[in-house]
Amino acid sequence: MRSLLILIDGLGDEPIPAWQGQTPFERASHPAMDALAAAGGVSYLSICEKDIVPESCSCILRLLGVAKQDIPHNRAYLELLAHGRDISEYEMVLRCNLAAVDENGILAAFNGRGLTAAEMCRAAHACDNVLKDIEFIHLSEYRNLLVMNKEAGVLDCNVRPPHESAGGKAEELLEPLRRQSLSISYFLKETNKRLIPFAHDGLHYVLYPWGASARQELPSFASLHGLRGGAVCKAEIVAGIARALGMEVCIPPKATGDVDTDIAAKAEGALNLLERNDFVIAHFNGSDEAAHRYDYAAKADFIARIDQEFLQNVSSRYHEPLKVVVCGDHVTSSVTGKHGDGCTPVVAGYLNAPPRHCVFDSYRQILDFLMKESD
Repeated sequence: MRSLLILIDGLGDEPIPAWQGQTPFERASHPAMDALAAAGGVSYLSICEKDIVPESCSCILRLLGVAKQDIPHNRAYLELLAHGRDISEYEMVLRCNLAAVDENGILAAFNGRGLTAAEMCRAAHACDNVLKDIEFIHLSEYRNLLVMNKEAGVLDCNVRPPHESAGGKAEELLEPLRRQSLSISYFLKETNKRLIPFAHDGLHYVLYPWGASARQELPSFASLHGLRGGAVCKAEIVAGIARALGMEVCIPPKATGDVDTDIAAKAEGALNLLERNDFVIAHFNGSDEAAHRYDYAAKADFIARIDQEFLQNVSSRYHEPLKVVVCGDHVTSSVTGKHGDGCTPVVAGYLNAPPRHCVFDSYRQILDFLMKESD
């Protein structure tokens, strides 16, 4: 029997005071998930279990069966793979956000707030070709990468993630990285100048490098489970994970990695992947982005749309027995905008098969359900 994991990034959340303590998942309308739960079950558990960082790279790799010791410390290398690039053992890669800073130098937003996607693309183009020692790669919207020669001090430098640092002074947050690398220090100084024309409404924009990583091999999905695997996604980290694991990747043309993504196209992609693969993961990143923006209403609406445009679509068109899990990877609080290691809803059950009790106590049981043959 084939399996489908519907991963709603940052699905777990805090109670929302304006909704009398309901979370976005509880507030959202999701009749298809409710039907799945009625025939299977719903659990609340932590994927992180307090022994890994509550962020997508580590949690998704855990849900795909990668052992803790094989999980990369940082995810930039996997995002580079998603871009179709690789690096040598002598190079490293850093994530690099286009961030918004107020007139006092305080980090106002991690994601280029106030700029359109087209403006962010132009801003990224303005930051290209600053140094021949640093390759600047624009991924999408505010997301970029830096590729450069490996420097041990940079790899070991602990720069706070920008999405966890709003309210801090940008220069102070990045000072440890500047001290470790003259190249990065010069690069930031020059790109700050190039980004001046994009300033407006009291905000100006800076590059925020963080999360340096080196080349790292991962075990293949086939070697872990003896199965063929596929992924339908847009977020670079998920595409990179899938490619590193040797899974088939589908990126729909109108997928965006935010709440405006083409959900129906992801359903089509998942159905196509299920024709050739034993296991498929469908990843939705907009819920995480909405929570980072404190927009709990958009998060709830996005969950409802996934139910209607994805799960109901797949349920009506897939006619073979199918194991399905709907869950998050970690908590993303719509109150604080930050990740957490609390519990996420886990809805599990079977399509086109008799009802069976499916309530889990840990992520290991999710893995067993999805990856092992049913009795």
